[in-house]
Amino acid sequence: MPNQTVLGTFFGDTAFPIEWKDEQEKSLHWFYDDLHCPQPISPMWFDVGGWWLTCRYMYRRFGLPFGHDWIARKINNYVHSAIVPQDDEEIARLGPYFGAVLPIYANNFLDWWKTRLLPEVLRNFEYLDSFPTATASLAELMVLLEDALDIQERHFRIHWLLNMAQFASFLNFQNAFKEVIGEEDPVLVGKILVSIDDRNWDSIKGLCKLRDKVKADRVLKAAFKGETAVDVLAALEKTAKGKAFRKAVDKWAREFGYKAIYTHEYIYLLWVEHPAPIIEAVKGYLESGYDVKADLKKVKDSQAGAIKEMWKRVKDAEGRSKIKGTLDMALKMAPLTPDHHFYFD
Repeated sequence: MPNQTVLGTFFGDTAFPIEWKDEQEKSLHWFYDDLHCPQPISPMWFDVGGWWLTCRYMYRRFGLPFGHDWIARKINNYVHSAIVPQDDEEIARLGPYFGAVLPIYANNFLDWWKTRLLPEVLRNFEYLDSFPTATASLAELMVLLEDALDIQERHFRIHWLLNMAQFASFLNFQNAFKEVIGEEDPVLVGKILVSIDDRNWDSIKGLCKLRDKVKADRVLKAAFKGETAVDVLAALEKTAKGKAFRKAVDKWAREFGYKAIYTHEYIYLLWVEHPAPIIEAVKGYLESGYDVKADLKKVKDSQAGAIKEMWKRVKDAEGRSKIKGTLDMALKMAPLTPDHHFYFD
């Protein structure tokens, strides 16, 4: 076992008061979850939106031997998280199950995602997006809210399935790499396990196409000289070319704009609801001269170079065969993280 020495503790003070439910809660390793929620969290999102509401499902379904649950508390208006650990007996019991089922997810999830899970997600979105909210009664809207919460919970569960399946595929490749080459090389592996074709790249390409429309047109360039997005939008509304450009922005937003400044929150407008962030992104690309094709080529070249370097270290055909199958699967799974964030966030 690694060194378990506690280096320090903080249980609150007058400047940062914390009320603990019990000693068990107090004994956990709590951390400010600024990765997911860097801002003060709204009461509504904390009560019904948190990913931790489905974490027990994740630990149960996979039989994860390194935790029992992932819980959260709102402390002084910020989200803090903690992993509830398993005891040694439970770890020993669950370990074999976890090891047995993880390859099943790695080998089958991509097909599940394409044929079963993504169609389910899209059907749920179609139901929510087409609901006649303008004419619905209050009672009908209350039921719709419950439906939306059910859908959110289901999508979080799919999120955990995808995350663990991709983790398994990456782990299989890393294990094969170490077995065949005889050592770990996290830097080289990191250059290999990247996504070069996903919805995130598609969205950036779309923004660059909008930027290129502006670059090629004197009227649009003049509109984008506005200091703020609000100034630019006002200028665009004054010309026929500007109004046509707004339609192109709206088209991009309908495909890629279902996101806000913070993913884990309900209180901020989505890009599709107000295009200011899209205008700011286009404006930034104009000023920086960002080249998505060159950026993507760098990633592709880096990946290809890393794979070439890896093959140089493989001594025989048997080793090449062991690595190739796991590599092919891992690369097929790599786009799943950006793609499912596109659909879920």
